Amino acid sequence: MPVPIVNGTSSFTVYAGTEELKDKAVQFYTEVIGLTPLNKGNDTTFVTSKGLTVRVQVDANRGLTQSQIEEKRQTFQKALHVHDWRSMESSVALEVESISKVLQRLHQANISPVQQSPNDLYPNEVYLLDPVGTLVGATASTNPISLVYPMEKQPASCSQSMKPSASEASSRSVATSTPKSSHNIAVMTSGGDAPGMNAFVRAVVRSAIYKGSKPFVICEGYEGLVKGGPKYIKPMSWSDVRGYLTIGGTIIGTARNKEFRERAGRLAGCKNLIDAGIDALIVCGGDGSLTGADTFRAEWPSLIEELYQKKQITQEQYDKHKHLNICGAVGSIDNDMALTDATIGAYSSLDRIVQAIDYIDATANSHSRAFVIEVMGRHCGWLALMAGLATSADYILIPEKPSSSREWQDQMCDIVGGHRQRGKRKTIVIVAEGAIANDLTPITSEQVKDVLVNRLGLDTRVTTLGHVQRGGSAVAFDRILATLQGVEAVNTVIESTPDTPSPMIAVRENQIIRQPLMEAVKITHQVADAMDNKDFATAMSLRDSEFTEQLNNFITTNTADHLKPALPESKRKRIAIINVGAPAGGMNAATYAMATYCMQRGHTPYAIHNGWGGLARHESVRSIKWLDIDGWISQGGSQIGTNRQTPAETDIGMIAYYFEKYQFDGLILVGGFEAYTSLEQLEESRSMYPAFRIPMVLIPATISNNVPGTEYSLGADTCLNSVMEYCDIIKQSASATRDRAFICEVQGGNSGYIATFAQLISGAQASYVPEEGIDLRQLEMDISSLRESFALDNSKTRSGKLLIKSSNASKVLTTEVLTEIMIQESNNAFDCKAAVPGHVQQGGTPTPIDRTRASRFAIRAVQFIEEQAENISPYRETLDIPVDDEVVMNTAAVLGVKKSKLQFLSVRFLWEYETQRSKRMPRKIHWAKTREIADQLVGRTKLTVKS
Repeated sequence: MPVPIVNGTSSFTVYAGTEELKDKAVQFYTEVIGLTPLNKGNDTTFVTSKGLTVRVQVDANRGLTQSQIEEKRQTFQKALHVHDWRSMESSVALEVESISKVLQRLHQANISPVQQSPNDLYPNEVYLLDPVGTLVGATASTNPISLVYPMEKQPASCSQSMKPSASEASSRSVATSTPKSSHNIAVMTSGGDAPGMNAFVRAVVRSAIYKGSKPFVICEGYEGLVKGGPKYIKPMSWSDVRGYLTIGGTIIGTARNKEFRERAGRLAGCKNLIDAGIDALIVCGGDGSLTGADTFRAEWPSLIEELYQKKQITQEQYDKHKHLNICGAVGSIDNDMALTDATIGAYSSLDRIVQAIDYIDATANSHSRAFVIEVMGRHCGWLALMAGLATSADYILIPEKPSSSREWQDQMCDIVGGHRQRGKRKTIVIVAEGAIANDLTPITSEQVKDVLVNRLGLDTRVTTLGHVQRGGSAVAFDRILATLQGVEAVNTVIESTPDTPSPMIAVRENQIIRQPLMEAVKITHQVADAMDNKDFATAMSLRDSEFTEQLNNFITTNTADHLKPALPESKRKRIAIINVGAPAGGMNAATYAMATYCMQRGHTPYAIHNGWGGLARHESVRSIKWLDIDGWISQGGSQIGTNRQTPAETDIGMIAYYFEKYQFDGLILVGGFEAYTSLEQLEESRSMYPAFRIPMVLIPATISNNVPGTEYSLGADTCLNSVMEYCDIIKQSASATRDRAFICEVQGGNSGYIATFAQLISGAQASYVPEEGIDLRQLEMDISSLRESFALDNSKTRSGKLLIKSSNASKVLTTEVLTEIMIQESNNAFDCKAAVPGHVQQGGTPTPIDRTRASRFAIRAVQFIEEQAENISPYRETLDIPVDDEVVMNTAAVLGVKKSKLQFLSVRFLWEYETQRSKRMPRKIHWAKTREIADQLVGRTKLTVKS
């Protein structure tokens, strides 16, 4: 007796209307499904697999004609992402050995449409119409509902933390359940384009598939929503967003649309979404685009009611689509949205500006010229402000802080003239395109140039950067921000209820959070209204707190050394700065900001050169002069020198002697784990050496990002951008070479931070980190996945494969050994090469993020010393100090970003409770969730050892 087919039938017959159609059906079941013909007769062919019988028979009365088959195919195509085909027609599922091989043969035969269940990423079944119009399925499972795949063996000590991709499911031992949601989720980009929008779309599409939802894109923004149809509203598969990470702009297009502003346009958009079966909408755009989305959602009940009353939708559609969940993410280079620290694209635009000014700066210095740089920012001066900080510009003009025409001219000439008198050869003035005087009259770049020429006699040029600021690939920060916000947006629309206020995905310091959309829009509009009403104080108060802080920082450091000090002489201090550990981007910016802020306040800044060894052996202490540090903010490495020695490894007694000799009132350490250890040793030695009874603060600066007490370290962003550019290039090389994968080795010591985020921003198939090590079973799965991935891509556009390995992930499985293993185990399916960027990751020009954050952190550090002096100073002249007193302990602290806050944490507390000393790591790995997301978005199957 034959073994039953999955749904309980032992055999079935398909009817062909003609002999030609019968031959096509036989070929289909043999070559595509992989069944074996038993015999051939005039009318009937028997095909069997594992005892299951399929009969193909010619019957002109019962079989469909070619035109009927095509009409049926069109009907199923329209219902592809709206209905489960199994609810439209009875079907049968055939058991096959490998779903991935069936999918590969379907692609090679150009057979469509195909519906995968439960979704495209984790298909348990594949359904399609055979050549004679019969709905037939293929499954690799004895019982497809259970999602238990036929297996060779299952690792006893492993459990599934992520779900298998299509290619992996057919060849690996996995028993799991796919996360399910019943949503059809559409994503659109609207308003001005911004780098990172494509990364956002990619994250939404793949995260939706991972969650069991069906993703769509709406092309050309609201115009596509209003016009509708398959040209504008398109279902997306996993592979459709391949390569999106590296491309600038927005691939799915954006357009402003007047029709959507009217109810008739929104009614058309409602009908189009319902026709496509969409019940959740994610919009990436500016405040106007997000306001439109909220209005659309608010009107949705009345819109769908009107469509129902006009009989344009069915009762079933009305019942299914009563509510529309929406979510917004801000894509804007201006960074002008309230309630979020950054918008997608802003830091990429800033990077273009800063890079251009760095180039212009060299020319300006060569010819002793002045340059007026015009940047974008019609209603917001964020780009001009941050560019001014990142390049130590002489003056900026922004819409938020206007003055009278005479005042800004006098002030600019005083500052620029003062800088010139002190020996500065170059002048950079940055003008936001929306810069205004306090009577709301525009300030143009030409006006600024004329003032510099006529009043100061400077040889002046104007450079308008224009739309180059929008272009190019997104920087690492925007790829990370867009990806994490895209994932969170999908989670948000799935979790939202009809009563949930429209959410906006935002970022605070280092944390992705949800904010009320319309409150953010309301505050943003209030800023513009306040400026229109000449209420500039209110406009500044409504800006983000960091904006105001950074503006004050710019003004303070910009007037250093040529205005009267802000503090009376009795409160002025002698403050030292030292770099400890490996060089990291932003170290020089921190020194520059610390010194200039000290000068403005009246403090005396000192630099300890060449670390603790330089101090103990050579008394390498130098006071910092204003002109000597001109241009440091844009330079990589460490101008004052650094090394890895700690005080205990040199001569802590001699260090205390020099602290006493120079009468330091405060110390700022900039560096990684060695600097952290140094701070702990100095704090621990306070009882023995009174010279260390001063406020001391650490600014974390290391590409490893492994300092306890912070989730961000200076240099990490610069390193990630270097690794990103390197990976983009070698991935491009791999794409151009047939069937090649690269293993890229990155630094990071015992920290997997760089490897994890490098995987996220490059789209690498996997990353190996010291926190996890390299499990041979995991490696076997990754190699198998690569083999099948290359096989599935065989007839598609070439796509390079990339794996990231942290240098300390394994002492045995080095990058070279891994490469050889990959080659040996690939079964000639692909080639593998090693790529090691090495110390390139530590060098290079610091990114704007590291420059501006270094400035912010350094000024906060000086302020910390000012505030904490009175808590520790009384003990400097005594023999004893209350070492366990919390107030005293807090005077030696780490300045760090924790969740959404910038805070100072006692080094004693961190050392005792949050540090793995032997591993030089924090106890808690704050990027663990990011690892899950990075694996999720490439469909990696992840094994974790059971505890």
